Amino acid sequence: MRYDHPDAVRLNDAVQREYAVRYGDEGDVTPLDPSMFAPPRGVYLLAYDEAGEPVATGGWRTQEDPEEGYLTGDAEIKRMYVIPEARGRGLARRILALLEEDARAAGRVRMVLETGIEQPEAMELYASSGYAPLPESDKFGLYRFKEESRCYAKPLQSPAVPEAAPGTSPG
Repeated sequence: MRYDHPDAVRLNDAVQREYAVRYGDEGDVTPLDPSMFAPPRGVYLLAYDEAGEPVATGGWRTQEDPEEGYLTGDAEIKRMYVIPEARGRGLARRILALLEEDARAAGRVRMVLETGIEQPEAMELYASSGYAPLPESDKFGLYRFKEESRCYAKPLQSPAVPEAAPGTSPG
């Protein structure tokens, strides 16, 4: 799906309204363009309910700008959102797993994301999915200097496992 698909725009508008309520501002002003989510440099996913209504969204984009604190091989999650009526069904966790799988297949080595302290359920999801909070000195992105911002990272590529010597068995 494209980031500028009408259903994606509808859910993006909804998440922006939620950000405004939670943070008391205009929402996330990170510049995003549909081309950022075009494979193989990213992907954008939408989930639909049984009636064909869009209920959840999320995407990743290649992000490697050292000036903003990113590392070579980073994939950044953007616009993870589940409408209130569809929460608690595991949709965010499933979208997150699909995003990780796709970024890994595209050769990305680390998944990163930024969220805020007014989204405790998001911080819980990421922590329970293997994401580690980054120290202040390693924060990235537009909001890296904001006190309420929290950045997380998760390796996507497992370290190489040494091969067993001939005539031995692993473990």
